[in-house]
Amino acid sequence: MIAPLQAKIDQFMTENIESIEPKIKGLRIGPGRDSKIEARFAGPDPEVLRDLSSQAEAIMHADPGAKEVRNDWRQPVKLIKPIFNEQVARQLGVTRTELTASLRAASEGSQVGIYRDGVRLLPIYFRADASERQDVSQLMDAQVYSPVLQRTVPIAQVVVGFETVWEDAMIRGRDRLTTIIASANPTGELAAPLFERLKPQIEAIELPPGYTMDWGGEYEDSAEAQGALFSAIPVSFIMMIIVVVLLFGKVRQPLIIWITVPLAIIGITAGLLLLDGAFDFMALLGALSLIGLLIKNAIVLLEEIDMQAEEKPIYDAIIDSSISRMRPVMLAACTTILGMIPLLGDVFFVNMSITVMFGLGFATVLTLVFIPVMYAILFKAKNPS
Repeated sequence: MIAPLQAKIDQFMTENIESIEPKIKGLRIGPGRDSKIEARFAGPDPEVLRDLSSQAEAIMHADPGAKEVRNDWRQPVKLIKPIFNEQVARQLGVTRTELTASLRAASEGSQVGIYRDGVRLLPIYFRADASERQDVSQLMDAQVYSPVLQRTVPIAQVVVGFETVWEDAMIRGRDRLTTIIASANPTGELAAPLFERLKPQIEAIELPPGYTMDWGGEYEDSAEAQGALFSAIPVSFIMMIIVVVLLFGKVRQPLIIWITVPLAIIGITAGLLLLDGAFDFMALLGALSLIGLLIKNAIVLLEEIDMQAEEKPIYDAIIDSSISRMRPVMLAACTTILGMIPLLGDVFFVNMSITVMFGLGFATVLTLVFIPVMYAILFKAKNPS
């Protein structure tokens, strides 16, 4: 019910409330960001960064599969800026700092005390009426102290006038570089198709010297997680291979196991396509855990074949072992698959559960069919009849 409700709220706010950019998001479990696609531009000049971000945002807006396009600096804000008369101010001994303090007191007020309310300290401000503070023309009558004249003088003597300019209310940095992030989210569930369409277009933006662009969002999170994971995978696989070889003391049985393991990808692919899932980081963890389940089932069957092959012909041992081990292998797979069903409704674990359920279901068939066939081929088993 949450996803349809989010869509209705998003549509209502977009159509009925002006001048807002709504972003409706659910409770996130685990790592992630508010935006799945992020293009980061870094460089020295904020105006150039604004222009680069605008180009990237225009590309995102042009794609119908993108929504919630924005940047993390948000929109510039209006700023009323006084035009300081340096020559007159120098004669009166008024500095920019003193002018700033006077304008702040005239517009926001000045703190004259603190009121203690239990454990809270509340500041007490002295300021003029709102009608006087909200009119720019009234600021010209504000007073600033002149050390030369030893009295206050109107600000109008040191300020020629006021001009309205646009200024960035928020400038962010990353790794000690001024950085702006243009971001977007996909209209559907998957960000990968949208990212593949946007990536070549945004990377084609010409960057001035001294400016860089890199990708954040889901792409960066996935790359970092997979990099940390894959750095440990080779050692783990080597250890598993060594354990299997030591267990059997031969080469052909481990070879059968490791030829069978990659075929589970067929079941994983079918499950993800059927249920519209994504092979994300959690699905990758599910696929890695699936390898252990496949090896366990294969060991159970191969060990039984080896034991019966000592007492009868290899062909008969393969048939009898496959029949006798069918029930435990099937029941073990079914219990695991049924245990994954509650996770299908969980946003965080859904892809992992799909991977394990379909991968293990297909792998069970492989264990009971493909492994006996491979054993018969490698050991040259022949039908005695």
